[in-house]
Amino acid sequence: MSNRSVEAELSDRARHLLKVLVERYIRDGQPVGSRTLSKDSGLDLSPATIRNVMADLEEMGLVVAPHTSAGRVPTPKGIRLFVDALLKVQPLSDAAIRRLQAEMDAVRTGDGDMVGSASSLLSALTRMAGVVTVPRRSHSSLRQIEFLPLSDRRVLAILVIDEKEVQNRIIHMDRDYSSDELREAANYLNEQFAGQSLTSVREKLLAELADTRETMNSMMVGAISMARQAFETVKDPAQGFVLAGETNLMQFAELSNVERLRSLFEAFAKQRDILHLLDQCLAAESLQIFIGEESGYRILESVSVVASPYSVGDEVVGVLGVIGPTRMAYDRIIPIVDITARLLGSALNSRD
Repeated sequence: MSNRSVEAELSDRARHLLKVLVERYIRDGQPVGSRTLSKDSGLDLSPATIRNVMADLEEMGLVVAPHTSAGRVPTPKGIRLFVDALLKVQPLSDAAIRRLQAEMDAVRTGDGDMVGSASSLLSALTRMAGVVTVPRRSHSSLRQIEFLPLSDRRVLAILVIDEKEVQNRIIHMDRDYSSDELREAANYLNEQFAGQSLTSVREKLLAELADTRETMNSMMVGAISMARQAFETVKDPAQGFVLAGETNLMQFAELSNVERLRSLFEAFAKQRDILHLLDQCLAAESLQIFIGEESGYRILESVSVVASPYSVGDEVVGVLGVIGPTRMAYDRIIPIVDITARLLGSALNSRD
């Protein structure tokens, strides 16, 4: 059942109690009992009546009772309904906006500095982790590709990115290739793709192998197959992010488990899953909120991500956001992320 249909089934009383429960849980991080709900809700309801409403909410999958407590906590589904239908966003104060503006105005030396400044500001304002992707206006391009034969049907792919970065990949083929065959394959690929952005090369490799396999000779098919493998894990220097304040996450009890923190920090270091998630925001071109398991990545199931794209002129060039516990104060975090994205885009635009 979708959250929209669940919301339609909720009575005004149930909606109000869910709102109070989520707000209390966000504030304290503890299960919320019937007596607390009765006091905080302002409704003249008996604890028994509240327990009945909580049982209904639990049946709908909006709250859950931890086995160690008589109180209840909201599920990601319950928090999602709260964010979509019950949340009142608090506008950022003029003083906070002026502070952000002043910080952005003070940084004019380069994209990396601005990105780092924005990430640190997000972390400082929210006491969580701030993340900002590097602007993607100047896409890295392939300068040259070369193949060298190894043993056991393996080939060393050497990719020169832009003017200075060299990346090596060992790829596995269905047969051994001679040096002459590999040289011919590399020449073919350089003729086809040298000077093009890495994104464009990836897209064309997929399309070319799918659409024209029947018109290719065996050398071309082998060359495209090698290139596809080589580009599966190639790193685009223009595709990364700056993270600040990740240690802030250790203050939240639900994230303080050592194994959970280790896995989360490993995800930060590898960047791949975080970048894929932020790319969804880049494609949507609007503020996105991923609550727990909504991210689609097991490693991020214990956190929420609030992210917004930022633009230079009319072009969306990056994403920034906040990573924190699912019980983050969304009413504060959402406007902070939204305004910081606008200010970063404006600062980058005025610098140009």
